[in-house]
Amino acid sequence: MSRTPNPHTGREWWAQPDGPEGGAGLRFGCTLCGNCCSGPPGYVLVDEGECAALAERLGLSVPAFKKKYTHMEDEGLSLNEVDSTFGRDCVFLDRTTMPGKAVCGVYEHRPAQCRTWPFWPSILRSPSSYAQAKRVCPGMDKGKLVPVEQVRVQRDKFKI
Repeated sequence: MSRTPNPHTGREWWAQPDGPEGGAGLRFGCTLCGNCCSGPPGYVLVDEGECAALAERLGLSVPAFKKKYTHMEDEGLSLNEVDSTFGRDCVFLDRTTMPGKAVCGVYEHRPAQCRTWPFWPSILRSPSSYAQAKRVCPGMDKGKLVPVEQVRVQRDKFKI
């Protein structure tokens, strides 16, 4: 998978001196908007370990959890979505506990796909893919500075 390194330095565009933060990393601070958990139909992939952790969190057996909260996509097993006024919400997105905010109902056990947002390979691939994601996520380029090495660790945890 291409990470669009600079042909002169071999580094990723976001780790270069002319990138965001002077190459020191990327900023991200979740605003609890829910945009990453809602919108057009999509998927949140879960593996067996994540299913087991979520099932335990919810007091269910793994088969019962899978039957109630997941379905199969071409990419693999995915969490279900529910219709909302914002589009298709992740089944665990909670818009009622904190009025005006969207929070994850299983935050401590959320899948790798969720834990690594917005540092996915598909987003970091190029400045234009990053800019496109930033139009949806108001927390990108704001908040805590995530150093280059930590961005790479997050990027490499989930391959989408």
